[in-house]
Amino acid sequence: MKNIKVLGSGCTNCKTTAQIIIDIAQANQIEIDLEKVTDLSQIMAYGVMSTPAVIIDEQLIHKGSVPNRELVESWLLGE
Repeated sequence: MKNIKVLGSGCTNCKTTAQIIIDIAQANQIEIDLEKVTDLSQIMAYGVMSTPAVIIDEQLIHKGSVPNRELVESWLLGE
């Protein structure tokens, strides 16, 4: 199971990012534990200055924009 965090204020882009991840995980029957992190001090602890940001297994892999579906698939499917 992948532990995924979407960092952001809860804005539309952050919600869209989380939903893309959920949709792709469900479509590919991948178990994930998704957490939405909105606390500014927690976001800053990852060194993130622009959101949305995505953390997978405690590693920052994306920040500053909504990732496209192909990119998310590459994260979840390891391609």
